[in-house]
Amino acid sequence: MVKPLLTVTDLVSGYGRTEILRGVSLHIEAGETVALLGSNGAGKTTFNNTLSGLVKSWSGHIAFDGQDTTALHHRRVVEAGLIQVPEGRKIFPNLSVTENLALGAYARGGERSQANMAKVFEVFPRLAERRDQLAGTMSGGEQQMLAIGRGLMAEPRLMILDEPSLGLSPLLVEELFTLIRQLKDQGLSILLVEQNVGQALEVADRAYVLENGSIEHEGPASTLMNSDAIRKAYLGL
Repeated sequence: MVKPLLTVTDLVSGYGRTEILRGVSLHIEAGETVALLGSNGAGKTTFNNTLSGLVKSWSGHIAFDGQDTTALHHRRVVEAGLIQVPEGRKIFPNLSVTENLALGAYARGGERSQANMAKVFEVFPRLAERRDQLAGTMSGGEQQMLAIGRGLMAEPRLMILDEPSLGLSPLLVEELFTLIRQLKDQGLSILLVEQNVGQALEVADRAYVLENGSIEHEGPASTLMNSDAIRKAYLGL
């Protein structure tokens, strides 16, 4: 029996003495796009950062690609292929597009950096056009492309997209989700962490809903899309 690419079991974590995650369990199969949904303050970014080794887990277990990553340093997590594209993009504004992309291969994929950069430019022709431009002078949508491209430079086995549509215009949001579908179709495993519930459920295979640090709903994306509770709470229907 093939094990999931990612298995999280009873994960508890937080900051200081404040518990944020309260026994979160989920799994992601290779090639799946799974949405993690929830409002502000639900614990989504804390979950991402705990997976990535940026926040220490208090208890529970994380298994990624056959390896126990629960207590790994964040660099080791990246080296294993679990790559996070953080909320707010966090590109380096005073570096060029090319320099930002090169930094994405610092811990993983460095020996194939040029070939991977060429692939990123195929996915994002706009970045190719702006390869020498300072990242801070680009639009929000272009900066989000750059952040995702930087993540792809690390040859992710699983890519976490944390609120990728945040702050983008409706037109750019549509463009972004078209891109996510393309990455999904190419076989990339994706954890899509979003407040944009409708769009996320349209692209995801399955979804989990995080409320106050706990998983309150889970299932196929189409099932959650038609759930009265989800439609009322998150879609305004």
